[in-house]
Amino acid sequence: MSTTMTTDADLKARVRERMTRTGETYTAAREALLAAPPPARPPRAEARPEAEDPPPRALVVETDLAADRAVSSFFDGERLRSIPTRRRPRAAVLMHLLLRFERGREYAEPEVNALLATAHEDVASLRRELVDYRWLVRADGVYRVADAVPQRYPNEAQEVPTDEVARLARVPRHQP
Repeated sequence: MSTTMTTDADLKARVRERMTRTGETYTAAREALLAAPPPARPPRAEARPEAEDPPPRALVVETDLAADRAVSSFFDGERLRSIPTRRRPRAAVLMHLLLRFERGREYAEPEVNALLATAHEDVASLRRELVDYRWLVRADGVYRVADAVPQRYPNEAQEVPTDEVARLARVPRHQP
């Protein structure tokens, strides 16, 4: 039996979640998690079939005030002062930039660049981050806003605004 202290925050969170669910002690829950094979990562968003919908997520009613503060502190009107280096404020800023797009519309890369250039000159970083967070889906050089909130791994979920569902719902729909 090991007496070393766990420093992995994700593991601690999963252990505590298992303790709540099963009633096990911390040590028993930790050993059970470490003995189990790691969960398989789902395929990338581009590789998933369109017919397969992710499980629904509950709508968070409360606004993420920290995300709102990040947006107000990094934007000067419509311009982004700088791209945040910390992940949480960066995710909030990216979600705010997503409001410049329309759900249901397809964008060529130059169109995406033009929309992002109105906020900041480093359009490649912003575009890449929007795709990495799976808020923009890229296929064959065509971009579109994700139809649903992507499934999040625990480390990702702690970066995105807690009201991600509501923020994504605010992205306007394309009117053909």
